[in-house]
Amino acid sequence: MQTDHIQPAVTVPMSKPSAKPKNRKAVPAKPSDYNEVLTSVVELLDAARRASARVVNSLMTATYWEIGRRIVEHEQAGSKRAGYGEALLEGLSRDLTRRFGRGFGIIQLRTMRQFYATHALTDKIQSEIGESPIRQSLIDESAKSLGIAPIGQSAIDEFSHPRPATRSFVLERLGRIAQAFPLPWTHYVRLLRVRNALAREFYTREALAGGWSVRQLDRQINAQF
Repeated sequence: MQTDHIQPAVTVPMSKPSAKPKNRKAVPAKPSDYNEVLTSVVELLDAARRASARVVNSLMTATYWEIGRRIVEHEQAGSKRAGYGEALLEGLSRDLTRRFGRGFGIIQLRTMRQFYATHALTDKIQSEIGESPIRQSLIDESAKSLGIAPIGQSAIDEFSHPRPATRSFVLERLGRIAQAFPLPWTHYVRLLRVRNALAREFYTREALAGGWSVRQLDRQINAQF
């Protein structure tokens, strides 16, 4: 009788890990005053970003005020034509949305118009803009455009493709107007719903002094603080 021959198991020797240490780049030790320097740089960047955000917010608010002014002036120039105002808003909304995206619907443009109408003749606005040659030049530019700009053409096209001289005038004007509007645009939109002018001025001062967010402002107005 034959018996199966069993082959002995073959043991494969395992490779030993290399004893050589890996070459790692040495990390230089931090200076003893490193944390102090880091903290000061972080504070500087945070302050710069906050300041930049405030500047951008103020310039955008000034821009919306200026858009409202141009809408009102164009509407006044064409007030004898039935439906001129709505046709103007529809044309601007269509063209600006195509060029800049969201934020220029008819409701938003009406809000800009209301914002200008609410703050058009305040002493603060007039003192910031002043009777400078820049202001007169811009008035002349706007007066010229009233007679030639069709409804479908953007009434603020000079913001997108301004002539070099006009660009400097516009930026100078926006900088002056921005000084009168230190709060973000969303705050002024909420304040427009406050009908009483004295109450609106009160909430504006309090929001600025207290650094209120728009939610805090809304809560204080609803609570009739």
